[in-house]
Amino acid sequence: RNEGSGAFAGRKLNRRDFLKMGGAGLAGAALLGSAGCGGGSGGSGEIIFSMGPDTDGSIAKLIDKFNKQNKGKLKASHREMPADTGQYYDKLRTEFQAASGDISVIGTDVIWPKQFAPQNWTMDLSDRFPASDQKDFIPVTIEVAEYEDGIFSVPWCSCPDAGLLYYRKDLLDESGISSPPETWDDLKDMAVQVSEEAGVQNGFVFQGSNYEGGVCNALEYIWTHGGDVLSEVTGGDVVIDSPEAAAGLETYASMLSSGAAPEAVANWTETESSANFYNGDSVFIRYWPSLYGGFGDPATTKIKPDQVGIAPIPVDKPGNPTYSCLGGWMMSINANTDIDDDAWKFIEFMTSAQSQKERVIIGGYDPSRKVLYDDPEVAEATPVVKLAKDVLINNVRSRPVTE
Repeated sequence: RNEGSGAFAGRKLNRRDFLKMGGAGLAGAALLGSAGCGGGSGGSGEIIFSMGPDTDGSIAKLIDKFNKQNKGKLKASHREMPADTGQYYDKLRTEFQAASGDISVIGTDVIWPKQFAPQNWTMDLSDRFPASDQKDFIPVTIEVAEYEDGIFSVPWCSCPDAGLLYYRKDLLDESGISSPPETWDDLKDMAVQVSEEAGVQNGFVFQGSNYEGGVCNALEYIWTHGGDVLSEVTGGDVVIDSPEAAAGLETYASMLSSGAAPEAVANWTETESSANFYNGDSVFIRYWPSLYGGFGDPATTKIKPDQVGIAPIPVDKPGNPTYSCLGGWMMSINANTDIDDDAWKFIEFMTSAQSQKERVIIGGYDPSRKVLYDDPEVAEATPVVKLAKDVLINNVRSRPVTE
């Protein structure tokens, strides 16, 4: 915290303030780098929304609707970012360090609000997003958006996003198996048996590569064995070396050594694992709710919805609690933008119940607004939402975040 004197005394000094401080701003420009072709921290006046690829067209559809409703007043566009969240984060960090205001609305991963806020990279939305509005959202999505006394993001579709176990219900039926696996050992046994009997290439696939998705997968093994990464009791001590956590990671590794999963899955992300399951080459997959939206589309998959079952993440022993790692996306405002009022109008539109409903129906995402879990049109179009309400909301956990 910069105590100092003058106009910025007594509060945190962000990059925008730093660059306004006369001669010191020149030093700041040299240290932080130029803002590039975007015209410095001022931005273009257009509401630029950064987000990963729009694979189902739902973002484009909603932005087009927003632009038509605000024709002649506001205009928004989607700046496509890498699908890999690590690469996306690196691009954002470069923008922030250059004090660029080009991007006004940021699609943020659920663990980024608590990382961006201490750096003064995103705006505190407390005045715009009061507690009376926050209560309309799933509680865990609000918790991850908070930092100190402020709130720095608004939950969007696919937040909460949480790990699920999808399985080929038709193939399990053919093997005489009437219910999905409850434990990890059950999963290994079924994966080997059913893949051999059905002549399917792989038993179980998931996201095992060295990136955020791989971390989410690993955490589910640790948590369902009674372990953790940081202690909730002592306030953050590292406990990943506990016997429970070690047992979880051993089970994780055993998916490959047992033959339940192919060795190649250690390098797979969502892209490879989903393609494998959609192509009919695996019996089980650990994935996010959005996978359901692709079933039945002949352009993307050979699998139809009635061939697929959905279950909670397995556990170590019968009766133990299941846990799914929280994923998903939120919306924040760049602290360097000059059009924060316009940016907020865009966020209000995109995170509204109606906009979320449209995107959920198109892509099979989980909505962040509680009311949509009881919407009959959503339930009919996206059956995975029912499971999210009945099981996952009470068993979803966020990745550990340290400052």
